[in-house]
Amino acid sequence: MSQTESTTSPKTKASPWWQRIPLTLQILIALVAAVSVGIALGAGNPNPSNATLINNLAIPAQLVLKALRALATPLILVAVLHTLMTTNIPGRAGRRLAVLLLTNTTVAILVGLFVANVLRPGTWGNVATSTSTEITTQSLDPWAIVKDAVPEAVLKPLVDNNVIQLIVIALSFGIVLRGLKSEQIVQGKIGYQTIEDVIGILFEAVVRVLNWVIALVPFAVFGIVAKTVAMQGFAPFKSLGAFIVAVLLALLLQACYYLIRVKFGSWVHPLKFLAGGSDAFLTAFSTSSSAAAMPITFEVLQTKVGLRESSAALGALVGANFNNDGTALYEAMSALYISQLIGQHLSLGQQLIVILTSIFASVGAANIPNAGLVTMTLVFTSVGLPTQYIALLVTVDWFLDRCRTAINVMGDMTVSALLDGKKPRSVDEA
Repeated sequence: MSQTESTTSPKTKASPWWQRIPLTLQILIALVAAVSVGIALGAGNPNPSNATLINNLAIPAQLVLKALRALATPLILVAVLHTLMTTNIPGRAGRRLAVLLLTNTTVAILVGLFVANVLRPGTWGNVATSTSTEITTQSLDPWAIVKDAVPEAVLKPLVDNNVIQLIVIALSFGIVLRGLKSEQIVQGKIGYQTIEDVIGILFEAVVRVLNWVIALVPFAVFGIVAKTVAMQGFAPFKSLGAFIVAVLLALLLQACYYLIRVKFGSWVHPLKFLAGGSDAFLTAFSTSSSAAAMPITFEVLQTKVGLRESSAALGALVGANFNNDGTALYEAMSALYISQLIGQHLSLGQQLIVILTSIFASVGAANIPNAGLVTMTLVFTSVGLPTQYIALLVTVDWFLDRCRTAINVMGDMTVSALLDGKKPRSVDEA
């Protein structure tokens, strides 16, 4: 074999044994180890001589959060640009698709905020807070929100982590680039291909770096849980349990909303919708990725639910890139939960900002596991919430991420059913 052949055809190396352990199992192992270490270090009554060691346990979580904040803005920017450049959305159907996606996401956020305001899970436990958790009081001023949506400089939102300004820039350039691509296709030109390839490579690069950070999540979980148990015992996890119950209840209400929409907006019977989509729901829950479930969702919509191919494609393939209702609901509830946990209050104006930011952040969330953790930093920043408390949510995100991913897929299927209309496909169409 020549030297050239040996360099161009390298042997595929087997991945290390620890990479073959599912992330969920890694997190569960980290939780068990963290609780054991936390109990050994005091379980709420630590020895002062161990203070430095206990504080250092949180360093991995702090590093992971810093990395997530750094990745948040580029992820949203390239995700929106990539989606607008590569998806094929027909005119009239595209406008209806946009309305359905926006409606479903808004309802999901409102459901989440309603449940969080009623149950107030953040008040079910006590967590020691620092004096640096003050949130600036903010009144409802729609014009201020509109004015703040226009950035002073193109790159400023990337530095400030301003998600609304970032989405404005991403949508502006994405729509223009999409228009230029359409014009060049008509003219027989391929100049757009270079920009599309560059955006695609950047998107893949950000996702790969994100996967590196996600691989460190078990260490972050170990550190933050061990420190919390050592310093405060198990009291903080009481409210965390209430938060899990609140999120599951909100996701259940959102699922009921989908079934009502399917019942009155399409020809599909809700029970057939649930039974037909069971494979897609289970795949989404088990993989925690709507991208992994996408081919199965597309197939079951046609073969088991009986929708037209065009409707199935728009909801399951195109809509999946924009539709992250479960993620939006979760991020809005997380913001309200943390504000309750630290004894602060989000005004009506701030909750409106949470709604807008969650909508935009959910659009930019890539359909990969745990991407919601990245965009959550932007939601927190938009209303001045301290992002260090996201570390507490990391301990349960591995489970809630699977639940909200299943709701994301259910939302995609609902959009497909609504686009299919109230008349089933004929024998000729089948």
